[in-house]
Amino acid sequence: MPPLLLKLVFTRIESAPVPFFVKPIVRKIVSTAMTSFIEPQLKRHLDYMEGELAKTTWFAGNEMTAADVQMSFPLEAAASRAGLDRSRPHLMKFLETIHARPAYRRALDKGGEYAYAS
Repeated sequence: MPPLLLKLVFTRIESAPVPFFVKPIVRKIVSTAMTSFIEPQLKRHLDYMEGELAKTTWFAGNEMTAADVQMSFPLEAAASRAGLDRSRPHLMKFLETIHARPAYRRALDKGGEYAYAS
């Protein structure tokens, strides 16, 4: 979650209204933070999770646990805002499996659809 939060914050900073003479400085700071730290950290975390799900169906073994429920939110956010896509098939399969669960569908029916970090 920390790299996802940083990405959200820096994306908002980049589009925030600032005086025209400060805008190039803000853009440079955001660009440097994104390319030198945030994006590499996101890639590293997603690669690690992809590797772990290549070994088992769920994060804590072969049965769903609270760890999987907890991991579903950052992966939803990553799919929405941080480039999680079909290039990581195990993570995408995990999300599809979570989405197919009756409890997930009931929660959406009860609470309604929502957009992550919008």
